[in-house]
Amino acid sequence: MELLSQIAIAGGLAWASGIRLYATVLLVGLLARFDYIALPQALALIETDWVLWAAGVLTIGEFIADKVPAFDSLWDALQTFVRIPAGMLLAWGALDDYGAGAQLAAALIGGAITSGTHLTKAGSRAAINHSPEPVSNWLASFTEDGVVLAGLFLAFQHPWVFLVMLVLFLLLVAWLLPKLWRAVRSVFRRLRGTFAATGAA
Repeated sequence: MELLSQIAIAGGLAWASGIRLYATVLLVGLLARFDYIALPQALALIETDWVLWAAGVLTIGEFIADKVPAFDSLWDALQTFVRIPAGMLLAWGALDDYGAGAQLAAALIGGAITSGTHLTKAGSRAAINHSPEPVSNWLASFTEDGVVLAGLFLAFQHPWVFLVMLVLFLLLVAWLLPKLWRAVRSVFRRLRGTFAATGAA
């Protein structure tokens, strides 16, 4: 595979893992199993039955969990310990043809990309959950599903386009994350004040 294509695959897998890790593994694994896409040898494991069944079950669980307001934020918090290492591992495997140095670089950069994507998703969901109605939560969740599908399609079929969009996305994340987390802290401060007032009453 060409270097550009493998870099796009590494970036795409790391980016998508921060939003929908299990769906990413399931989709890419099935496409590779049925020869719609080619994967580096180090990622051949995700085509195996064990991985596909595990990813399938977890995809269903995440699809449901991600649609439940408030519980989705708890899910995201727990997934911090899974998505980021998995994103690093997938990025590492994508540069299998270029040696250990390239793989280590891919893992480090992939971990940073997954972290940015995951924190943006988790922060935006926490802010959305301040609203009591579930519609905005469902809309955000289905939008994330569609964005992951579109991003993976570009990563495999139009690597240059994906890499340009990934750079733009990372610049947006660098600008957005501080503002997003300030908003989340503000929401938690208001909630803490409400609970304190209720307890006092």
